[in-house]
Amino acid sequence: LLFPSCIFQMDTTQESYLDLFPLDAIVYLTPDSENVLEDIDPSKVYVLGGLVDESIHKKLTLQRAQEQSLQTARLPIREYMVKTVNTKNYHSETLAINQVFDVLSTYYETRSWPAALKAGVSSGKGYVLPDAVKE
Repeated sequence: LLFPSCIFQMDTTQESYLDLFPLDAIVYLTPDSENVLEDIDPSKVYVLGGLVDESIHKKLTLQRAQEQSLQTARLPIREYMVKTVNTKNYHSETLAINQVFDVLSTYYETRSWPAALKAGVSSGKGYVLPDAVKE
């Protein structure tokens, strides 16, 4: 995958991330974590969950990470975005894997959470940046 100023190499394997990396280097990203991801640490391995907690089993990714004694974090959506008024009263911090990847890669490139969240969090999630709210 190519991004301006960044190249990401991806490998696939049948091995578990638990067997490939030290436990203290793994950060499991889950929208249910109490820990806010404030910065990306290049020495850490970030696991992007493959389960949609809100429609399958609430807090399953958090539970899985805790069972494996892994650090957890969530994207700083609440810290940088505001809820929008919408007809469905729908607000979700659960993102698809490609959206999380877009947020992380944009943050890594720009070091700006507002820019990163704008790139990855669609307005359909019920959150926008404060400057996007029309008075």
